[in-house]
Amino acid sequence: MLETILAISGKPGLYKLVSRGNRSLIVETLDEVKKRMPAFATDKVISLADIAMYTDEGEVPLREVLNSLKKKEKAQLSAFDYKKASREELASYLAEILPNYDRDRVYPADIKKLVSWYNLLVKAGMTDFDEVLAPTEGEHITDRAEQE
Repeated sequence: MLETILAISGKPGLYKLVSRGNRSLIVETLDEVKKRMPAFATDKVISLADIAMYTDEGEVPLREVLNSLKKKEKAQLSAFDYKKASREELASYLAEILPNYDRDRVYPADIKKLVSWYNLLVKAGMTDFDEVLAPTEGEHITDRAEQE
């Protein structure tokens, strides 16, 4: 089965697509608990492969940004305390990873989420972002799940 990493709006953390249920997706948390639950059609579910960050020249896929972060952090958990960092510290940190990011369209909350997601993926042992977050066929995540 294609391993797809998902973000679900309104729910913390990241999720791995496990299978499809009747009118829902079955997802599993990436943390140590590995809790399984349904994600319904009313939930806003997005694959990390479909997320990009704004730059001055356009958009950069999230996997490329995560690879830059991995290089900066030497494939270890980020020691940056994003929860307590000021707006300026967050901007400076992202500038080290993605120097040409769009300062008007990338918000501090986006930078915090980036570092949080990076740490979750590293803890889960998913550090090959090109493989884990490779774009797949289909316009919608449910289309991709059917292509096993």
